[in-house]
Amino acid sequence: MNMISQLLPFVFLIAIMYFVIIRPQQNEAKAKKAMLEALKKGDKVITNGGFIVIVHKVEENFVSVKMNDDTVAKITKESIAKKFEDEA
Repeated sequence: MNMISQLLPFVFLIAIMYFVIIRPQQNEAKAKKAMLEALKKGDKVITNGGFIVIVHKVEENFVSVKMNDDTVAKITKESIAKKFEDEA
């Protein structure tokens, strides 16, 4: 009985850490993976560097993006931070 009462606070601490830290990170990773898989030509995205670009071509691990009318760059999918939602 004494051993259980000593371990109980640690069990609660681990449970709280799971629900506060680990589980939200897993949900966020799933949402980002789904967003990257759903990318299609014409989507506006924000890169990790802060550029707002338009998806030109989607490949398995890379995405070709149009930065302006003349410039097309190839970036990795992991360098895309999120989709850009116009507020206007």
